[in-house]
Amino acid sequence: MPKKPSKAGTALTHIDSKGEARMVDVAAKPATERVAVAEGRVVMARSTLKLIASGNAKKGDVLGTARIAGIMAAKRTSELIPLCHPLALSKVELAIDPDPKLPGYRVRATVKVTGPTGVEMEALTAVSVACLTIYDMVKAVERGIRIEGVRLVEKVGGKSGHWRAPI
Repeated sequence: MPKKPSKAGTALTHIDSKGEARMVDVAAKPATERVAVAEGRVVMARSTLKLIASGNAKKGDVLGTARIAGIMAAKRTSELIPLCHPLALSKVELAIDPDPKLPGYRVRATVKVTGPTGVEMEALTAVSVACLTIYDMVKAVERGIRIEGVRLVEKVGGKSGHWRAPI
């Protein structure tokens, strides 16, 4: 079926010729190694940052829980995002690093697969859920925490090759 052009002049692959949503058929695409990296920030009061770093949050290990939540979310992305393909991920890595300048945490997910479609959505989902988990674990202490800057920063593989976000 022909692809419907977007405003930018490129085809939207999840829209068919009638303008209806569809899951893209990737059966004919070659399985290649694909990697995606996404990031986000959790901005909070310095006292909340210190509480998390001390390991004394009432709900337990904030960063460990967020890391596991992000990994689980990446693995279940196709259940959350309607048109995503279920993928057999070969790697999901979450780095959660304190940043006193925010103050808060920088969350970065790296996701890898060998398959016919990319893992950008899995990386973005991992970061989003890890950030939400940090919020959930300390919301009793600070409700004004902000989740910011969730974005794709790099992708490698597939037809479009290597892409890196401008700094």
